[in-house]
Amino acid sequence: MSGPLSGVRVVELGGIGPAPFAAMMMSDLGAEVVRIDRPLGGDLGEHQRHELDLLLRGRRSIALDLKARRGQETVLRLLDRADVLLDPFRPGVAERLGIGPGPVLERNPRLIYGRMTGWGQTGPLATAAGHDINYVALAGPLAAIGRRDAPPPPVLNLVGDFGGGGMVMVVGVLAALLERAGSNRGQVIDAAMVDGTAALFASIVGFMNMGVWNGNREDNFLDGGAPYYDSYATADGRYITIGSIEPQFYALLLDRLGLDPGEWPQDDRSRWPALRVRLTEIFASATRDHWVEVFEGTDVCFAPVLTVDEAMAHPHLKARGTYVTEFGMRQPAPVPRFDRTPGSIQSPPCSPGEHTRAALADWGFAEREIAELIEAGVAVDRPRVTSA
Repeated sequence: MSGPLSGVRVVELGGIGPAPFAAMMMSDLGAEVVRIDRPLGGDLGEHQRHELDLLLRGRRSIALDLKARRGQETVLRLLDRADVLLDPFRPGVAERLGIGPGPVLERNPRLIYGRMTGWGQTGPLATAAGHDINYVALAGPLAAIGRRDAPPPPVLNLVGDFGGGGMVMVVGVLAALLERAGSNRGQVIDAAMVDGTAALFASIVGFMNMGVWNGNREDNFLDGGAPYYDSYATADGRYITIGSIEPQFYALLLDRLGLDPGEWPQDDRSRWPALRVRLTEIFASATRDHWVEVFEGTDVCFAPVLTVDEAMAHPHLKARGTYVTEFGMRQPAPVPRFDRTPGSIQSPPCSPGEHTRAALADWGFAEREIAELIEAGVAVDRPRVTSA
């Protein structure tokens, strides 16, 4: 294994969304990650076709029945050798399974116990179900996103699940590992997507405090209100983006389009609607590739709106290797980049239980013990599933 987290051992309890994303990030950075999946035939509560799910790349899967006493004991033994646990369950579930922070940290006081939830471990909504759109809505950002004459749109699940959830968990784990180097003690991390989403919203809340951002959607300089920071349709039915916020970038935009700066003062909000109409007309008069030739690489702050296939072929992303094809699949490369200890995609996405025997053996279980767990139905060892 390579990467700055080489030597760090992580146990991931199977779930969807932010916890697998955090596990993927840590694996990409060199950690050894073992995922505990439910036995074959159970209600996995996960997307099917696991072997194509990029969030499951880079680790091995052990299938265990966590409702069985011996399954719980097996997890506790794994955690005795682990540095990090990723718990994706609602508050109280791990406790009911006998693998909550109490017994786990009593056995391994150095463990970093990461708890990944939507609403957090405390509060009136702590045990309620939810998804990304709900956390982004309650934390405030969704009210500021979208066009004024339509409901706020779903913003994929990038903000709550991955930005405010999984990425915040990774930051928490890294900080806890750094602190542990001095204290020699682990701790519990309460990473809530609603909290992380609020943290991502800090700059906009700051603009509100300054009085330079109002509460109306599509009426501010970053939300589509300003015509110089938006996306536009082109003649071939594609799209481009303009982000000319700074005065010198705005001046360059007008210059490239042959527009008179005196007629279009940037800060005159009364002129914004007319400028939007004019820019819409101009950009719709030529193809996306034409505007790429006009603007790309300049300080206008421009980019075409690309599909994944187009992004992979773009000269800049291609030169950087932002997307790679490994194990026969296109996928984003590990981030961030390190000059001495680069990360890597360690293996293709795992199928539930495909590494049960090998992973348990590597984590200290005798072959006889593994055979007994499988014979009792507590553990399941299954061949890798491949797509037709």
